[in-house]
Amino acid sequence: MSVKDQIEAIASEARDQLAGVTDAGALEEWRIAVLGRKSPLQSVLRSLGELPADMRREAGRIANVLKQELDGALDVKREELGRQKIAETETSGRIDVSLPARPIGAGRLHPITQTQRDVVHAFVAQGFSVIEGPEVELDYYNFEALRIPKDHPARELMDTFYIDREDDSDTKLLLRTHTSPNQIRFMESHDPPIRVICPGRTYRNEATDPSHEWMITQTEVLAVDRGLTLAHLKGTLFEFAKRLFGRERKIRFRCDFFRFVEPGVDMAIDCFLCGGSGCRTCKQEGWIEILGAGMVHPEILSKMGYDPDIYTGFAAGLGVERIAMLRYGVDDIRHFYENDIRFLRQF
Repeated sequence: MSVKDQIEAIASEARDQLAGVTDAGALEEWRIAVLGRKSPLQSVLRSLGELPADMRREAGRIANVLKQELDGALDVKREELGRQKIAETETSGRIDVSLPARPIGAGRLHPITQTQRDVVHAFVAQGFSVIEGPEVELDYYNFEALRIPKDHPARELMDTFYIDREDDSDTKLLLRTHTSPNQIRFMESHDPPIRVICPGRTYRNEATDPSHEWMITQTEVLAVDRGLTLAHLKGTLFEFAKRLFGRERKIRFRCDFFRFVEPGVDMAIDCFLCGGSGCRTCKQEGWIEILGAGMVHPEILSKMGYDPDIYTGFAAGLGVERIAMLRYGVDDIRHFYENDIRFLRQF
């Protein structure tokens, strides 16, 4: 078979194959098989150098004409498949505008935010106002004004995040370890009667475990007025416990020590799971400690310019994460901040 006949046979077979191509993938395979470097057509073209000059020119002319024809057929086929794809998309992608829209999933509040709001509402309903303050605090407000001396363990670096200052000031900056500094700032600029709550984040330099986090959310309570007693504190916290854990709750107060109150107490509620008979949640004791409280120390009242012979006050502080763990039966505080959507969807 002459070279001319070989070229025409290859071209004829290529035309037949192109007619059966129905998608872009098959078209690319056809292009490689017919026009690629290892195709039969290229093999014939490489062998033209062995022919006499007059035959070489004629065979080369025929080969070029056929190659241009196949290139043109490739472009036509590619355009045809493109139009076909568009037509299929228009048909399959039609939207029935009369159908109802797909529902959009509604977000929800984080369980700590939900609990924080419930705590705040329980005290606001009793006449307390909400105040806020800076999270980067001065050493004076975080410790000194609260009767925490310089040799107190809470000042050690293992408990507190201290911040290096760029200026030459000797005043120490730190991330607040509780929200009590807000109470001091408020008392400095307000006269009694005072009834405020101070919610917010606090920070402590400690290792995390199922019951400890380096960042926790606190809410602290302060009331200062004429004639306030421990009975007023007990009544306020009793109402708080009922609103958070149920109207049938019982409460227990026991003596405790805090530098900024005198006397100090810790408050517990009867276990709402076992009714006081003992279970895993209450560690078989029947009671669950939820907060610390007490009567504001007279020295603090004096520093704020209040006469402790005229005014008395009470204060309380609670960790919102602990309240949330008790309410929802969560056994590891770290779950709240791992951002696992499977956990957060439960609330």
